[in-house]
Amino acid sequence: MRLSTKGEYASRAMLELSLRHSGEPMHIKDISSAQGIPERFLEQILLLLKRAGYLRSRKGPHGGYTLSKPPEKISVAEVIRVMDGPLAPIDCVSVTAHEICPREDHCGLKWLWKETRDAIAAILERTTFADLAAKTEAARKCSAEGAEQGIRPAPDSSRE
Repeated sequence: MRLSTKGEYASRAMLELSLRHSGEPMHIKDISSAQGIPERFLEQILLLLKRAGYLRSRKGPHGGYTLSKPPEKISVAEVIRVMDGPLAPIDCVSVTAHEICPREDHCGLKWLWKETRDAIAAILERTTFADLAAKTEAARKCSAEGAEQGIRPAPDSSRE
């Protein structure tokens, strides 16, 4: 699985909407600003998520976007599939877009790709946007407390 920019931005937009789930609808410019997503790209993403049934929109001065269901009912896997398609790293092990391979019956790599797909899918399917919102709020609180004490966070070495 390769997460596209569209998949990343959709996840970030859904996270932002999850953080504000109980509040007023959010305007595109507010989501864009909070998550650092270009507005024009975000418009397209939000329309796709709305068509897929994850968002509602309302026009007018008190309008904007809201989640169509509680964030604990939306898994990250669902959103990634809407944006990027199957979670499998290769089509011969995909559940939703399986393609027959001439080597399928005797390929020594198939088990690896299937294990990889299963591990990725398990994590993304069990992780909801409510989980991510809670982790974000905890990280923000910890960061704010550290800033009050003059502690600077260590650089993130996990990103490539």
